[in-house]
Amino acid sequence: MLILNILDILKRYTDEEHRLSQKQIADILEREYSMRADRKSIRRNLLNLMDCGYDIEYTETVRMVPVTNPSTGQTTQEESYLWSDFYLKRDFTAGELRLLIDSLLFFGHIPHNQCKDLIGKLEGLSNVYFRSRVKHIARMPQDVGHNKQLFYTIELLDEAISKHRKVSFQYTEYGTDKKVHVRKRPDGSAREYVISPYQMAAREGKYYLICNHDKYDDISNYRLDRILNLRILDEAAKPFSQLKWANGDSLDLATYMRQHPYMYSSENIHASLRISKFMVSDVIDLFGHQVDFHDETDSHVTMTVYANEMAIEHFAKTYSPDVTVLKPLPLAQRVVESLEQALSNYHAIPSFD
Repeated sequence: MLILNILDILKRYTDEEHRLSQKQIADILEREYSMRADRKSIRRNLLNLMDCGYDIEYTETVRMVPVTNPSTGQTTQEESYLWSDFYLKRDFTAGELRLLIDSLLFFGHIPHNQCKDLIGKLEGLSNVYFRSRVKHIARMPQDVGHNKQLFYTIELLDEAISKHRKVSFQYTEYGTDKKVHVRKRPDGSAREYVISPYQMAAREGKYYLICNHDKYDDISNYRLDRILNLRILDEAAKPFSQLKWANGDSLDLATYMRQHPYMYSSENIHASLRISKFMVSDVIDLFGHQVDFHDETDSHVTMTVYANEMAIEHFAKTYSPDVTVLKPLPLAQRVVESLEQALSNYHAIPSFD
């Protein structure tokens, strides 16, 4: 057990900023594992761990020690190598683990207990010093995430996508009672969706399934945390290249995500918008670097973009009055009508005037 306990000590107590000498390892062995070992045994086991492929770093110091020849009695100075400051190099730095954990905390649709379990596993990849700095995890809201089938759904979808098979599922939504309900048909029966799955992708803290609904010839996006009772069907999935917006190509996820910043399902269009210059960073965050800018003044600039039509409309309404749709005119007219309706709704409030 000595070699396993030494490895456990390195995992729990060392990193580049926290190193242990052979004596310190021996002290921990005796204190926490009730095991005694001399420095030679500890060094031998450290070498064995290195031979087994563990990336253990250390500091090597050369010192001169007196050595007496037993036959002649003559004493000479010889070099001796002292190893110290041992630590185990890790697959993930503390910063990388913190980024992964923060991503889980930001991803607000994983059930609370499952999220905490995942975070615990990530913490286990570091040492005791890292765990002491993530106590804020305990303050996660208890009602985050309601779908206990989420991870099982992901596993099944991954299998279905690999095997090019269709799947069926039920889809949920919140009611005014603040409870989750399965979508139903007009007759009251649970509605079943049959789709061809293509890819899963995260956007704005939500996890989406990019797919084709069996009845249509376009792309649909469904929230994974709202999918229930998913089953893999025997029927082959419809190839993405056959969809009307695919132009015969396979799915390019990077392009798709850039063109669908809000994950709406509608046709892509070329659009021209006049925006306030302070919004340039937001525009690039949403639509990527493929946006073109021209006709720049001190306060405004015109942008042209090829993206999802509903996403462009939502962007224009959300950031009004700092965004004005110039082209296409039908899109501009829809935005005007929507804003006029919003203004009318406010004027309908009795005390508004």
